[in-house]
Amino acid sequence: MKTYSQSLQLMGNNFTISVVAEQEAFAQINIERAIAEIRRIEQLFTTYNDDSQTNRINKNAGIAPVTVDQEVFDLIERSIRISKITQGAFDISYGSIDASLWNFDKTMTALPSKEEAKKRVHLINYKNIILDKSNYSVFLKEKGMRIGFGGIGKGYAAERAKKILIENKVISGIINASGDLTTWGKQPNGKQWTIGIANPDQPTAAFSFIEISDKAVATSGNYEKFILIDGKKYSHTIDPKTGLPIRGIKSVTIICNNAELADAMTTPIAIMGIQAGLYLVNQLPELYCIIIDDNNKIYTSKNINLQ
Repeated sequence: MKTYSQSLQLMGNNFTISVVAEQEAFAQINIERAIAEIRRIEQLFTTYNDDSQTNRINKNAGIAPVTVDQEVFDLIERSIRISKITQGAFDISYGSIDASLWNFDKTMTALPSKEEAKKRVHLINYKNIILDKSNYSVFLKEKGMRIGFGGIGKGYAAERAKKILIENKVISGIINASGDLTTWGKQPNGKQWTIGIANPDQPTAAFSFIEISDKAVATSGNYEKFILIDGKKYSHTIDPKTGLPIRGIKSVTIICNNAELADAMTTPIAIMGIQAGLYLVNQLPELYCIIIDDNNKIYTSKNINLQ
């Protein structure tokens, strides 16, 4: 048994697909299957393609409901459920505050005013995403509303790829979507898969390790994308209630049984803050969390063992 891996850009992220197999040919066929599945999902959810179902929903905001595939409908339905659990800290209608308000590159030299940010966030409201299960239609109530799957899409794609591989008798592997990953089975040496939790000050170094076989992990950190204005660091995590970046938390790592949920929960926990975030995680079965604040203090949810 050996681990075979392939890395490539998919959904605007670096995906690495690793499978454990006896023969390279078997591994390669299955890696291609996983890639094909992720590409299929990318076409459904991208906002860079005028004809994607996501864009059709957005174009018809405030005008008419759009009928979509059940798969798209179901993901939107699950997203709304997560919005309810997190009291709106997770919200796929965040698309209305796009690069025209926030652009995390060198050209941005000042924060938008609180007034300007507030003006834009009024369109962010998951309660205005109207679903009709009888015909799988989606309607955005307000003109100018936009949905996007940046906070949940790559976790969903990782889970789908894993499902395809398991169906095709791949006994063990890892799908890693830019640090959001899902695992099953064991390493070729029979040991559990383990992951290093990144040190936010040195993202290539790990401060701790955790066993994650048959689990999913996602991390969101302010070291991934940020801007410096007047010597202060502003993370790419935007609070949908204010339209402004959060401060005080360097990274959030979520561990659970499903990459889609792990991916979706990292940002809202950061937005909710340490105490409220940990309180919520401790209420949810099979969900675990590690938070690092701006002073490098580590907070963990109950029943988590760092090595």
